[in-house]
Amino acid sequence: MRLGLLRDFARLPPNDTGANAVLRAALIFLLTLAAALPASAQGFGAMARVLGAESALEDRGPGAEMTLALTQAVPFRVFTLADPYRVVIDFRQVAWSGLPPGFDASDAVTSVETGAAFQPGWSRMVLTLDAPLMPAVAAMETDPTTGEARVILRLDPATEDGFAAQAGPPPGAEAGLLVTAGQPDPSALSRTDGRLVVVLDPGHGGVDPGAVRGDLHEANIVLTFARELREALRRTGRVEVVMTRDADIFVPLPTRITLARAAGADLFISIHADAVAEGRAQGATVYTLSEMASDAASAALAEQHDRADLLEGVDLSGADDVVADILMDLARVETAPRAAALADGLVAQISASGLELHSSPRGEAGFTVLKAADIPSVLLEIGFMSAEGDLDNLMNPDWRAEMQAALVTAILDWAEADAARAALLRQ
Repeated sequence: MRLGLLRDFARLPPNDTGANAVLRAALIFLLTLAAALPASAQGFGAMARVLGAESALEDRGPGAEMTLALTQAVPFRVFTLADPYRVVIDFRQVAWSGLPPGFDASDAVTSVETGAAFQPGWSRMVLTLDAPLMPAVAAMETDPTTGEARVILRLDPATEDGFAAQAGPPPGAEAGLLVTAGQPDPSALSRTDGRLVVVLDPGHGGVDPGAVRGDLHEANIVLTFARELREALRRTGRVEVVMTRDADIFVPLPTRITLARAAGADLFISIHADAVAEGRAQGATVYTLSEMASDAASAALAEQHDRADLLEGVDLSGADDVVADILMDLARVETAPRAAALADGLVAQISASGLELHSSPRGEAGFTVLKAADIPSVLLEIGFMSAEGDLDNLMNPDWRAEMQAALVTAILDWAEADAARAALLRQ
């Protein structure tokens, strides 16, 4: 939660009358109450710690399986390296001091090294293998009550050629460790390079395939699109990209928001390609958050997205307490216009690139995934699988590249304009 904005409101001139005076008095009370909250309730960006008693690395048949329990969910990525065979797991700021001495009980894994990655803001674990093993499952489960997370990594046997074909760090990632043991230095992990942090959220995944047309699943289509968009953004050298999922796994909607906060997101973009049962829907649409949907179709789409969390037993019907509601509403006073500016910019650039937009390209609805009060967030429907033309586009790499180029331009333009607005507000 950005309390800086709230303090600005609390410093309204003392001679204000009416609504401003009431608001100022209420804010002083709320800020006092917020300051008394336990640190765990405020530390969204804190470094995660390893829960040693619940963490283990063991053989599983001809392969191996790792369970890594953490005090909170953090974004992570997995890749492989050859010569020697290694599996690398990068996390956003994990303190390794809680890793138990007997953690590695696997004969298939010859050594485990932990430390900081060369890329600022990332911690790293390197598993050196006795033989080629490829990640078959890389998933994170989050306890909705405690916020604790459990990373499951299952490694299955692979051929030498198959391993070599997939090996290599993602763009922008170095292969080694900055620190080979112990807890990383938090000062070395802070993001100081000035790059924009964009969190891409490919919708659905795992038990929730999203829209389905024949053997095509929305979850897979938007994951491919998000991966390609990530590389396009990284190539600019101005953007750091974090994905809420980089595999066909289920990530609950609240966890997606938690991961964005842990990544220090400057903006959050959820990507979808839905299908509609009735009426015509074709072309790209960009949504921002509103408790009142802009039309019936938007309301139905938001309900359809949120209902997917019931597949994993996540109850989204509980009401937040009054204090939290007010604090979040106040934070949205700042983020809502920034999100609207991003959405408008995306629509304008898609149109300028000659790509098809929906007849009503700007929508509003109560999507749960957009409810991070402190992060400008939009939901982008890149097209509708129920429309034959859109589906053809979604499967066409040339069309996807054009759409991604438009989005990159719009995001960078928004970042410049947003920074300029922030500079004016500080004066």
